[in-house]
Amino acid sequence: MKLTELVSRLSCSSHYTIWEYIVKQKKGTSFALYLRSSSMIKRFRDDVSQIQASKQERQMIEEFIKTLPKAELHLHIEGSLEPELMFELSSRNKVDMPFVSVEEVRAAYEFSDLQSFLDIFYAGAGVLLQTQDFFDLTWAYLEKVNRENVRHVEIFFDPQTHTDRGVPFRTVITGIHKALEEAREEFGMTSYLILCFLRHLSEKAAFATLEEALPFRGWIEGVGLDSSEVGFPPEIFERVFTKAEEEGLRKVAHAGEEGPPEYIWQALDSLGVSRIDHGVRCMEDQKLVKRLVKEQIPLTVCPLSNIKLKVFDRMEEHNLKKMLDAGLCVTINSDDPAYFGGYMNENFLATQKGLNLSLEDLAEIAKNGFRASFLPQEDIDSHLQSIDDMLAMQSTSG
Repeated sequence: MKLTELVSRLSCSSHYTIWEYIVKQKKGTSFALYLRSSSMIKRFRDDVSQIQASKQERQMIEEFIKTLPKAELHLHIEGSLEPELMFELSSRNKVDMPFVSVEEVRAAYEFSDLQSFLDIFYAGAGVLLQTQDFFDLTWAYLEKVNRENVRHVEIFFDPQTHTDRGVPFRTVITGIHKALEEAREEFGMTSYLILCFLRHLSEKAAFATLEEALPFRGWIEGVGLDSSEVGFPPEIFERVFTKAEEEGLRKVAHAGEEGPPEYIWQALDSLGVSRIDHGVRCMEDQKLVKRLVKEQIPLTVCPLSNIKLKVFDRMEEHNLKKMLDAGLCVTINSDDPAYFGGYMNENFLATQKGLNLSLEDLAEIAKNGFRASFLPQEDIDSHLQSIDDMLAMQSTSG
């Protein structure tokens, strides 16, 4: 091999010390080639230094995200059912499954849109039958996010997914509530529970679910609206949301994920919600954006979910950074993490990398999570201060 070829190949490798040694031998080469090669060595060393600096910066960002206090406001507890637990509950409850292994389940997690995900989501929920099942499901999620420094969660649950299978409402909510209480005691993690109506079912069914929930009013903070969005506009559920408000329940709704900006308008004006779940399509309507900014209506965005369900093809194309720069109260959440490939930290990490978010951006998004929560203002202020302190410490050490 000619020395020029060797130099060219090694310049694309990390073995620059070997390259330098070979070139310095100058065997069979001219002095001009040696000088040129020496220049290439310096340039390559500079490249290596930049790579090392970039790697250190990446490690610093990852550590910042891992230790950043976070609130999760958009999490469907049924969507945290990992394949391993799914098989465990299937065996415990003697429920047949259409899969024979964990690997086969994960291989099925390739979705073309929201509906293709929901088909598997509802099938997987079929293993949840007993109070202990719902406890184990919730506890597994809480343990996971506690390790990711999530300090507050507002969890969605879909009772109709279970009551329609004959599982009593009491069974569902008791298991979830018990896990939330244990997390409060063991981790100091605060939480609220939000009951979601399935929008592909009728208004009558939603009213029936609300009636079932009222005896457990003390365990439920609010109501939401989820499931298939397109073709099921929020205004269909205006009366049941009015009833929920009369019962003192807060209101949120999924809108503007696959559905048009008009669904966001309806969620605000017909349902009277104080928070929009997803909402990424608001950017198609600048009048709507101005209203959301002016009223600081929070948007609980789920980046990895958006990629998995083809709302955006690549993270680099996601509009979260544009939303943040527009002054919108944007938060990051995991949605259905077992299905979409990531919990809170994975969502923060993937979004930061794809959109090149700064530490200040990340801190602002985390602060928005607490601002958008239903926590008392005193608690919100405490969390905001902890993030400010962390950012100041990072600036000092950086």
